[in-house]
Amino acid sequence: MNARKERLDVAAGEDTSHILSGLTNQLPDRDPEETAEWVESLDALIREQGTERAQYIMRSLLQRAGAQSVGVPMVTTTDYVNTIPVDQEAQFPGNEEYERRYRAYMRWNAAVMVHRAQRPEIGVGGHISTYAGAATLYEVGFNHFFRGKDAPGGGDQVFFQGHASPGMYARAFMEGRLSEEDLDGFRQEKSKEGHALSSYPHPRLMPNFWEFPTVSMGIGPMNAIYQAQNNRYLHNRGLKDTSDQQVWAFLGDGEMDEPESRGLLQLAANENLDNLNFVINCNLQRLDGPVRGNGKIMQELEAFFRGAGWNVIKVVWGREWDDLLTRDTDGSLVKIMNETPDGDYQTYKAESGGFVREHFFGKTPQTKDLVADLSDDEIWNLKRGGHDYRKVYAAYKAATEFKGKPTVILAKTVKGYGLGPHFEGRNATHQMKKLTLDDLKKFRDHLRIPVSDEQLEKDPYRPPYYHPGTDAPEIKYLLERRAALGGSVPERRSKHSDIELPEAKSYEVAKRGSGKQQAATTMAFVRLLKDLMRDKNFGKHIAPIIPDEARTFGMDAFFPTAKIYNPGGQNYLSVDRDLVLAYKESAQGQLIHPGINEAGAVAAFTAAGTAYATHGVPLVPVYVFYSMFGFQRTGDAFWAAADQMTRGFIIGATAGRTTLTGEGLQHADGHPPLLASTNPAVVTYDPAYGYEMGHIVRDGLERMYGQGSEGDNGDRNLMYYLTVYNEPIVQPAEPENLDVEGVLKGIYKLADSPAEGPKSQILASGVSVPWALEAQRILAEDWGVSADVWSVTSWNELRRDGLAAEEEAFLNPGKDTREPFVTRQLAGAQGPVVAVSDYMKAVPDQIRQFIPNEFATLGADGFGFSDTRAAARRYFKNDTHSIVVKTLQLLAAKGEVDGNAPAQAIEKYRLLNVNAGTTGNAGGES
Repeated sequence: MNARKERLDVAAGEDTSHILSGLTNQLPDRDPEETAEWVESLDALIREQGTERAQYIMRSLLQRAGAQSVGVPMVTTTDYVNTIPVDQEAQFPGNEEYERRYRAYMRWNAAVMVHRAQRPEIGVGGHISTYAGAATLYEVGFNHFFRGKDAPGGGDQVFFQGHASPGMYARAFMEGRLSEEDLDGFRQEKSKEGHALSSYPHPRLMPNFWEFPTVSMGIGPMNAIYQAQNNRYLHNRGLKDTSDQQVWAFLGDGEMDEPESRGLLQLAANENLDNLNFVINCNLQRLDGPVRGNGKIMQELEAFFRGAGWNVIKVVWGREWDDLLTRDTDGSLVKIMNETPDGDYQTYKAESGGFVREHFFGKTPQTKDLVADLSDDEIWNLKRGGHDYRKVYAAYKAATEFKGKPTVILAKTVKGYGLGPHFEGRNATHQMKKLTLDDLKKFRDHLRIPVSDEQLEKDPYRPPYYHPGTDAPEIKYLLERRAALGGSVPERRSKHSDIELPEAKSYEVAKRGSGKQQAATTMAFVRLLKDLMRDKNFGKHIAPIIPDEARTFGMDAFFPTAKIYNPGGQNYLSVDRDLVLAYKESAQGQLIHPGINEAGAVAAFTAAGTAYATHGVPLVPVYVFYSMFGFQRTGDAFWAAADQMTRGFIIGATAGRTTLTGEGLQHADGHPPLLASTNPAVVTYDPAYGYEMGHIVRDGLERMYGQGSEGDNGDRNLMYYLTVYNEPIVQPAEPENLDVEGVLKGIYKLADSPAEGPKSQILASGVSVPWALEAQRILAEDWGVSADVWSVTSWNELRRDGLAAEEEAFLNPGKDTREPFVTRQLAGAQGPVVAVSDYMKAVPDQIRQFIPNEFATLGADGFGFSDTRAAARRYFKNDTHSIVVKTLQLLAAKGEVDGNAPAQAIEKYRLLNVNAGTTGNAGGES
C-alpha cells in the first residue's frame, strides 16, 4: 500500500505539470506580499458582490492589459472546478424526488434489458455501463430541455450516444411507447420482428423512433454540426423558421479522439451556431481503458474547444463538494484537483471512501482536515458533477441562453455508476453485458427498486422489469413534462410538405446534345442541374454541395445567381468582382461550399437529404466531389447517411482511372462503383451521354418524391450516384425510340454493326462508350467482324437485379421465375461479349454470371499514374484497339476468324507500345 501511495503522489505531481493552465508558473513573484493583497482584494470582491461582478472586473482588466501591451496569455484551461459558480446556478425547477424515482427505474430497466438479452440461449449482448453513468445527463434534458416535434418552434434534434441506447428504450417503456415484449426483443430484429429493438440508434431499422445514427463514432459530432448549419440554411433561405430549435449531441470523451469529432469544430464557431450544444460524457474511459491516464481529458477538451471558438462549460463536481471548495481558503484542494491525473480519478471510483481519504485528501494536512468530520461513506458519496441534476440543469440552461457561439458541456461522470464494485470505473466495464445475482441485488438496493430477492433468485437470467403503473404520481409527472415539451423524444416523422417535381422542359437541355461542340459529361450534368435550379417551383429545393473546385466542374456559373451560402454574407471586396462569374456569398445563398472538406460535405449532404423528415421540408442535395475523394474517402459517412435515410444525388466528377491526365495515383478513380455497391441505399450509374443522365435524374426524383411511387415496392430513401467525366466529346442528341427502360435498368443497345460477318457484342459504360463505337468501326473495316455496341448505364444495378432474380428462383423451386434484365436484354445477341469501362475489371465482372455468352472484361486494374489519356489506356489495355484485339481473340478461339488474327492485330496496332495509343483526347479540366 505504501508503495502504491508513493506512486500516486508522484503521478499527481511531477508528471502532470503539463495539464495546468501555466498562467504564473513561468514567471517570478518579485513581491509575494503585494500579490497576496491583490488576491485578497479579488476574494473580497467575490464575497461582497458575487462572481458575476468579479467576472466583469477581471475581463475589463485583461482587456486593459492587452491595450497596454502587458503580455497576458490566453486562458485556455481553467481550474479543475465547475465553470458556473454556485451563486450563478439557475434554480432547478423540477420535482427532484419524482425525477430521482423514475430515473432509477430507467437505469434498472436498461440494465435488465441488456442482461436478459445476454442469457445463454440468446447471447446478443448490449452495453450496460454507458447509460448507467450518463442517465442524469439525459434525464435533465428529457425533463426540461429536449423539445418534441409538437413544440411550437418545431422541436429539437438530439444525437444520442450510441452505446446509451438501452436508456432511451427504458424511458420509452416508462412513457408507454414500448412494452416488456419490445424490451425483450433488444438486438433480435428478425427473430422478434414486430417487437424488436435495434442495438443502437438506427433510423433505417426503427424509422419511427430514431432520427440520427451515431454509433460509428466521430460521425455523430460532425453530423450534429452540419445539422445545426442546415437549420440556419433553411431559415436564411426562407424555407422554414428554425429560430427556436436546438441541436444536442451527446458524445463520449474517448470518442473525441476521432478526427471527425474535432476536425469540423471551426464551422460551428465561424458561423456562430449558438443553436448547437455538445454534451461530452467525461467518464475518463475509452471502451477498454482510460482516455488520458497520465493527463486530464476535460482540461484538454476545454483548451481545444475554447481555442476553436466555442463556449465551454465544465461540470466537474456535484453539490456535495460546494462546502469543501468554499472552505478551501488556501487553494490546497483545488491544487490537488488540478494535479491529479485521470488514471488516478478512475482508480478512486473503483476503490472506497477510505482509499479516497488516504490517497486524495491525505496529500496535504489542509485537505485532510477538510474531510476530518466526514465518514468514509460520506466521502464516497461526494458525487461527480454529471450525476448532479442541479449542476447539469444549470449548465444546460446556460448553454441554451448563450448567444454568439456554440457551447460544449464537459460533464464528469463514472462509467457504470451505481452498478456496483464489479462495474464502476473498471477498464472492462464496456464489455460487461450481464450482472451476477449479487450484482443485481446490490444494484436493486442502490436504486431502491421494489423487487424481492425471491423474484431475482427465481431466474437470475430474467430479473423482472419494473414499472409502477401509469397512475403513479412520478409517471404522471414524467408524462406531463414530455407533453409540456412537445411530445416524446426521440421520434422520427417522415411526412413532409409536397414537392412539385420539375417540368419536362427542364430536361430538354439533356436531350439536345451539344451539337458540333464537345462537352464532357460533367458539363452536360451541370447544364442540366442549372435548368433544374431555374424551375420555378422545384429549383429552390435543390441544395448543391461542392467541397471545392467548383470552377473545375464548371459550377462557377452558379455563383452570380444561386450564390454561395454564408450566414454572414460577403463583407469583403471580391478580387474577381469584375468577372461575369465572380465569387459571391450571401446569407440567402443556395450553394453550400464546405471548403476542402469531404467529411463536412457528406455531413451537409446528410442533413439536407433528411430535411424532409427532420423538418418536413424536402431538400434535394446534389453533392459533387472530385475523383476518388468521395466514396473512398468517406464511405463510412455515406453508410450513416443511408442509415439516416438520406435522399439526394452524389456526383463523382472527374471520374475514371485514365481521364485525369496529369493528376496521378491518388486521383485516378478506378473502383468507387465497387465501394458504392456495398451500400444498399446507393443506386449507381456510369452514364456515357447527357440524355442518359436526364432520364436517370428524372427517375431518381420520381423515386424519391414522385406521387406515383408511394407504394412502389421500393425504398424512397435512395442516394443516386452518377459518375461523370472531364473528357470532352460530342454529346449526341437523344435517339428516337430510345429504350428508356434499358437506360434506367442498366443496359440498352446503342448501335447495331453495319457489317456482315462473325458476330460479337461490346458492352461499355461511361467514357469508354466512344472507344467501343470506334472499335466497332475498326472491327468491321479491318477484320470483317460485326460487333454491336451496348451502353451499360449501370453494372451495379444489373447485378442487383440479377441477384434478386436468382433469389426468387432459389425460393420458388419448380416455378417459372423471371430472367435477370441483362439476360433478357442480350437474348438473341450472338457471339462473345467484351465488357469495358474505365474502372477496374471487377466492375463489369459483376454481371458475368448472368450472361450465357462467352464473356471477357477489360479495365484499369492497379494504381493510376500521370500520363496522357491515350498512353494510360494503352498501358491498362482498355483502349479502342484492346477491345478489337480481345474480340478477335475470343472469335479466334471459336474458329470464327483466322487463328493468327489476334497476333496480327497486336502487331498492326502496336498494342504493346504505350506511345502508340490513340484513344481519347487531351481536352478538359483536371
